[in-house]
Formats: sequence, C-alpha cells, structure tokens
Amino acid sequence: MSEPEAPLPQRQLLLVTGLAGAGKSTTLAVLEDLGWETIDNFPVRMLKRLVTMPDEARGPLAIGFDSRTRGFVPADIIALMKDLAARPDIALTFLFLDCAGGELERRFNETRRRHPMADGRPVQEGIAAERELLEPLRRWAEVMIDTTAMSSNDLQTRIRELFDPASKEAGVTITLSSFGFARGMPPLADLVFDMRFLDNPHWVPELREQTGQDAAVGAHIERDPAFAEAFERMRDLLLMLLPRYARQGKPYVHIAFGCTGGRHRSVFTTERMAQALRTAGFSPTVRHRNLGSRAADTIERDRR
Repeated sequence: MSEPEAPLPQRQLLLVTGLAGAGKSTTLAVLEDLGWETIDNFPVRMLKRLVTMPDEARGPLAIGFDSRTRGFVPADIIALMKDLAARPDIALTFLFLDCAGGELERRFNETRRRHPMADGRPVQEGIAAERELLEPLRRWAEVMIDTTAMSSNDLQTRIRELFDPASKEAGVTITLSSFGFARGMPPLADLVFDMRFLDNPHWVPELREQTGQDAAVGAHIERDPAFAEAFERMRDLLLMLLPRYARQGKPYVHIAFGCTGGRHRSVFTTERMAQALRTAGFSPTVRHRNLGSRAADTIERDRR
C-alpha cells in the first residue's frame, strides 16, 4: 500500500495592485530586494496556472497587476482570489496601493507620463475612471497603503515592515524616534506621544543650542514635576503593548515622541525610553529626525 503524498508547504503569495502612480513599481522593487520573486503585469487569466505549478523552492511570490494588465476584470480577479485563498498550499495576501487624486495628478505632471486611462483626456479624468474601476478590489484588499503623504523612502520602509520574510522569525522590531511637530508628524508611526506639556529648554538661553542628548538639557527636563509620572505611565503602557503586538504577529512597531522643534524634550524622552526598553529585554533602534544644526536632518543609530 503506497504512502500518501506529503502536503506541499505553504507558499506566500502577495498580489499587488492599486492606482497608477501610487507606488506599485517601488513596492515590487523592495520586495525583490527582500528575496521575493516578483512579476509585474502578468496576464490575470494565467495567474492560477502560474502559482499552482510545481515548484521545489516555493519561495515568496509577489505579482503586480493594474488596469493595463491583459485580462484585467475586477470581478474575475475577485473570483480568482477566492479560489486561491481556499487552497491549503497558498498563503494569500492582497495589497492595494491608494493615493489622493491631487497627489497623483502632481506625480504624473512632474514625470510627464501619460495616465493609462486618460486616453487623450485630462489626467484627472483618467484618475477618476481608474478609481471607479478599482473600487471593488480596494474593498477586497486585506492590506491598504495610502501613499499620498509618503515619499519613496517612506513607502519602502512600510513595505519592509510588512513583508520582510526574515522578520517573521525575529519577533517585533522596535523603532523609537523623536520629531518636531513644526516639521510635520512621521507618517509611519504606530504610536505618537506629545511631549509639549513639559517645560521647554529652548527658552533657557544656555540650553537653546544644546539637544536632548546633552546632560544639562536632560536635567532641566527631569526637574519638571510632570516628567517622572508621565514617563512611568508611557513606559508601563509600552511594556504591556509590545508583547501583545508580537503575539499578534506585528513585525515592526514605530513609537514616536514629538515636541515643538524635535531637538530637546522629544530627543531626551526617546533616549530615556530606549534605556528603559533595553532594561526590559527589548532591542530598540533610535532615530532622531530633527536635531537641526547640531546634526544631520535625520540621524539613525542602531543600539541593538
């Protein structure tokens, strides 16, 4: 009597679509760097045959498609996704890249590219037509990234956070960052703490040109009666949340601390929180976005 065949290992399959200009090419390039096999604009009708072909390696596969792809019919794609999702040998994720119309119009005007659905009409009409066509797929997406306020680097960071296969074994990766509200909030932060309730060292002449990394600034902030209790509560909250994020399979957590200019209160609190989390057994990465004239506009230091 022959033994039953061993089941095939599950293959990660990521389908990537969205509005033209929203970042599909960037997304696929990052995935390729992360070790995914990537294919763009593969004919939809051949997709099932591709992903079910015998493949000894069965590494993660990402397939991009959009309104220009041959056989692009949203109803057919949804039916195909239902079929693939029911297969025990495929772990399917569907990613949709969205973006506001005004920003898409700016991108097409800057690059002087023609919108694929404009067909001689103004670009905004092409964007509107494509948005209407893709709406059923947008509703079906498990993961949706709005790239309106994202730079290319921001999008690359987000894709790495979500789809780096190595992160599945590494547990939760923590980034602590400081920033200045005057320069805008970080678009990718999971948790944001506003430190502007603390006394501002900027108004102390001898501290103004220093930063939260300097001992005198830290001593000034710690003398504020509100600091100790607020810091303890934030620390205890994070120590409760981080293990829960890990159990839920969230690979990356970005925690941001903000103050007015991003040079004093937020920097000091970020450094202190990094120390507290290391004491608790975590290995956070520290990033200071707005240290101004004392350093580059963005400084990253890995203290694992």
